[in-house]
Amino acid sequence: MRFSNSLKLCSLLIASQCFLAPHAHSSELREDPDSTAKNNLMYAVAWKQTAAEYRALYFQGFNMARMRLDAALAKRDEYDKPLAIVTDVDDTLLLTVDYWGHLITEGDDFFDDTIWDEWIPENRLVPTPGSLDFIQYCREQGVEVFYVTSRNQGEETYSYAVGNLEAAGFPDVTEERLTVLLDTSNKQAVQDEIAQEYEIVLFLGDNLNDFRRKYYSKDVDERMSLMEEDKAEFGSRYILFPNPTDGHWIRAIYGDSEPPPSDENRGVLMKAATRKSWQPDAE
Repeated sequence: MRFSNSLKLCSLLIASQCFLAPHAHSSELREDPDSTAKNNLMYAVAWKQTAAEYRALYFQGFNMARMRLDAALAKRDEYDKPLAIVTDVDDTLLLTVDYWGHLITEGDDFFDDTIWDEWIPENRLVPTPGSLDFIQYCREQGVEVFYVTSRNQGEETYSYAVGNLEAAGFPDVTEERLTVLLDTSNKQAVQDEIAQEYEIVLFLGDNLNDFRRKYYSKDVDERMSLMEEDKAEFGSRYILFPNPTDGHWIRAIYGDSEPPPSDENRGVLMKAATRKSWQPDAE
């Protein structure tokens, strides 16, 4: 189960073009290959799979993170506590593109928790562009890195998370530095606990909830307003990475971060994608 991590703006803008037909299951997909083109996830996953811009946004984010870290290091003596960063894992440090490609192949058009839980132990996640270099730079500068993620694959959840990070080459994946939240996506308590002993100079994430719990809203407009209140933090303390397939922005639309596949939910997506829609004047 994935709680945070977490179809973003690009998919919402084009979703009305690609999801009108009923959901195609894998058996139907084999009979009708064209049905994949009507999958809700098609544009978003194609962007993740092919767009140089997608990868460039990661390089941009980690470049900015390094600049902000360097600024903090330049005044290190002014801090009473050692410096640290707090980072999310999935879609921040590790790419999950392989999972989403599998959903498309199977004809699934919503996040599938069962498939996710089967996929995680396979260690098919790869580092996001620029992430390993940035984490290594933190180590070289004596800046502590704390990994905080929300997952639940049962008793093996923690060992799977360790295995995913280590297989991708990330260092210092220890009990002191890795927190895996099983039954909540609320990271703020862990963040506040870290802040008691460290000066957190950066938060890294693909979801606003990776920064503070205040953004955990079921209302699209409220969530937007809360973000805008903190606009000065983005690119400063908060480094946000792109994720057009999942996250709590979906919860704001559906009231559920992992809505089940149904025609009703496809209709909810259509409504979200057409909140603003040009209607030419009829002659």
